[in-house]
Amino acid sequence: MEEERKLSENEIRDHPEEHSDVEATETFLILLQKLKYPKSVFFIISNEFCERFSFYGMRTVLTLYLRNVLNYADSSATVIYHLFTMFVYFFPLFGAILADSILGKYHTIFYVSIIYAVGQLLLALSAVPPLGLPPREFALVGLFLIAIGSGGIKPCVSAFGGDQFILPQQEQQLSTFFSVFYFSINSGSLISSFLTPILRSDVTCFGDKTCYSLSFLIPAILMSISIVIFMLGKPLYKIVDLKGNVVVDVTKCVCYAIKKKIQSKEKVDHWLDHSVDKFGRKLVEDIKDTLQVLKMFLPLPIFWALFDQQGSRWTIQATRMKGEVGNFLIQPDQMQVFNPLLVVIFIPIFETCIYPIFSKIRLLNTPLKKLTVGGLLAALSFVISAIVEIQLEKTYPILPTTGVAQVRIFNTMNCNVMININDKTETINSLDFWEDINIKTTNGFANLSYSLNPTDCFSENFIKNGKKFIDEAKATSLAITPDGMNYEYTDNVAKSKNGFPLVRGLIYLSPQSEQNNSSLIFYQESKLVEEIKLDKTNINRTSLHELKPDKYNIYLNEKPLLQNVELKLGGVYTIVGYDIPEKSKTELSIVTVTPPNSMHLFWLLPQYIVITMAEVLFSVTGLEFAFTQSPSSMKSLMQSSWLLTVAFGNLIVVIIAEVSFFSRQVYEFFLFAGLMLIFMILFGIMTMFYKYTDIPETNEEEIVLEGKNGTVNPSYKNDEK
Repeated sequence: MEEERKLSENEIRDHPEEHSDVEATETFLILLQKLKYPKSVFFIISNEFCERFSFYGMRTVLTLYLRNVLNYADSSATVIYHLFTMFVYFFPLFGAILADSILGKYHTIFYVSIIYAVGQLLLALSAVPPLGLPPREFALVGLFLIAIGSGGIKPCVSAFGGDQFILPQQEQQLSTFFSVFYFSINSGSLISSFLTPILRSDVTCFGDKTCYSLSFLIPAILMSISIVIFMLGKPLYKIVDLKGNVVVDVTKCVCYAIKKKIQSKEKVDHWLDHSVDKFGRKLVEDIKDTLQVLKMFLPLPIFWALFDQQGSRWTIQATRMKGEVGNFLIQPDQMQVFNPLLVVIFIPIFETCIYPIFSKIRLLNTPLKKLTVGGLLAALSFVISAIVEIQLEKTYPILPTTGVAQVRIFNTMNCNVMININDKTETINSLDFWEDINIKTTNGFANLSYSLNPTDCFSENFIKNGKKFIDEAKATSLAITPDGMNYEYTDNVAKSKNGFPLVRGLIYLSPQSEQNNSSLIFYQESKLVEEIKLDKTNINRTSLHELKPDKYNIYLNEKPLLQNVELKLGGVYTIVGYDIPEKSKTELSIVTVTPPNSMHLFWLLPQYIVITMAEVLFSVTGLEFAFTQSPSSMKSLMQSSWLLTVAFGNLIVVIIAEVSFFSRQVYEFFLFAGLMLIFMILFGIMTMFYKYTDIPETNEEEIVLEGKNGTVNPSYKNDEK
């Protein structure tokens, strides 16, 4: 009997036209009883994990790559980052058109993923100096292709996963799928956000102290793997047939309704009802439902304007902080790992504890309430980031500005020097320095008169006094040598872009020492890390060298003169010294020109915690809301519309960054918090008038006839084993 029933089911599947509606209904009921979780979604989730690893791994280090390697200014790097993100979330519109109207979801995902992988490869090649490729051009083209690829598949993957379920019978399983789907996104993001900054900072390649090429290559490989995984699942996928060009039909229907409303005086319940006679009731009702949801999306872009600044403004904020935790150093871009880590932790907590508890008191019991609370938490996170920025500003280096000059005087000799500067007497200790960082200028410069008291350290050619003209908006450094104070240069007191310590040498070499090949050498234990060659002149001022934060033993001409010197994040150091072989005198001292970062990265954790809670409430809920509230013929289009809110959010950041309203970053943070609060109040009012759409039941024939030409997807066949 079991075999006969199975045969009957197969016959009805393969030849539905030969059987009655009663037979089909009976088989339908049997299938419902045996309905199992579709195996195909595991390939979709695995594919999403690899693709998100690729995307977030690349994006985690992108801002620093734009700033530190391609040499864009902070504001320009922020603009490029958010323009890229904007396009990533703008192209879903075209992905949805391809998926719903031309290629179908499966083929859209497959073809666009190839473009995606090519873009990742071009970006990796742009970071390989020996190839001689124009790095900016290759990087920007690569980013554009990544935007097409990532954006093109975004509206399709989650909707394609949703297609694998039968509704409303598997509504609970669908909800679980979206949570697992979002869990896979953040798992991939978590691993890559932790790994790629390590590849960037701890691996050296092509003579650089960093290896951006490797940190981009690994994501490119993962993207290729995601394509393979997606292809392997094809035999199990439930592929829904195209139902016509949805976008064209919607556009025609709306235009016809507007035209007829203007021309006709006929009264109808809704202006779209004017097009029922030409386009049919079902399409009109589907458009009504779609517009109802789209209207709710209008205030939401501001959330993404805040959320996506984790990878730009918050990462730049992190470069000005210290990250030592014992012997481990947290990289500035590595802070982004806390977002996916916290998402992975928060999703089960919210699903099992927060939502059930608050649902009992009628809070967080609807998607729109969750979206509202998520937006308010995002506003709070930026208030916190502004408070952190206020404290962080106190640690910023004081830079010379218009109307102000800075001067530093370094003593390169082995004795203290008394110096009279503009009628003020100062003592500069041996191998130390004196500074005045707030000298008022007139007509673009300041006049500095000085007089040196003679000591045994000075030579016969010693020049006792003189005048120096110090330019405004510059940091001028002067060096005292045995011949007097006749050496000067324009110093750089700003911290490095990526936060690494900067070191320069300022070494006096006696005539005998000038004949040697002198070098400053940096060792970590017995390992040579850096060698800075000195010129054969009596005073050597080297360029600034960027070293990784660590403890070093510093040598001059193979003589170990400084032991266990710790160079810290954000510090700018000058090694002051002299080498006088004829008197057997060689000495070095390291002085701090710009203090290192003193505020720890962990002060950023509160804002990351709050915005991640906001994300769980906002993003997971938004995906489900967009899918369940949209008509079946427009699900990919609705997903792309949801993603468009992200695009417009990033556009808001670009506009504000380009206009440059404020001189201080803290004001910008408060601006975003205020905008978020205003829009969420507006959204909260709109939710009071929204009417939820019931989820339609899946048609019986869609269950019995799941594939094309009456074929049945293997993932839905009865498992008799």
